[in-house]
Amino acid sequence: MTMLQGPLADRDAWSAVGKCPIEKTMAVIGTKSAMLILREAYYGTTRFDDFARRVGITKAATSARLAELVDAGLLARRPYREPGQRVRDEYVLTDSGTELMPVVWAMFEWGRRHLPDESRLRLAHLECGADATVEIRCTRGHLVPPEELGVELKRKGAAPASR
Repeated sequence: MTMLQGPLADRDAWSAVGKCPIEKTMAVIGTKSAMLILREAYYGTTRFDDFARRVGITKAATSARLAELVDAGLLARRPYREPGQRVRDEYVLTDSGTELMPVVWAMFEWGRRHLPDESRLRLAHLECGADATVEIRCTRGHLVPPEELGVELKRKGAAPASR
């Protein structure tokens, strides 16, 4: 197994170009409008015109982003019909899209902490009212601080190392 962590790590032992999950994820959601459409979908927006208005983008851009997010499996089209109108599609988060939301919330929290913020928005646990945070935990439940987070290159078919 190759560890890709730390200032002395041999970064030339393996190239992440085209293989890195960050790169692949950014290819799907790497636009501001894609992230904001996901935010809106989480908040309950489903209709094309509402996405365009709430995100502040053109209808052409809305159409392109929605198609990309559907193709990536983050949103699903669901037909609906208003009385007297033709059938149209609305867009809802898939399970995959919901699993991506901690990334969006982490960006929300980072922006709230590190950028000028005139809003009073915060993430909160609705049941008790306490602030909610995004954190990294290992599968055994331990909080993992940045200095303890490593990236490992596993051999194909190899089980993760246990420590």
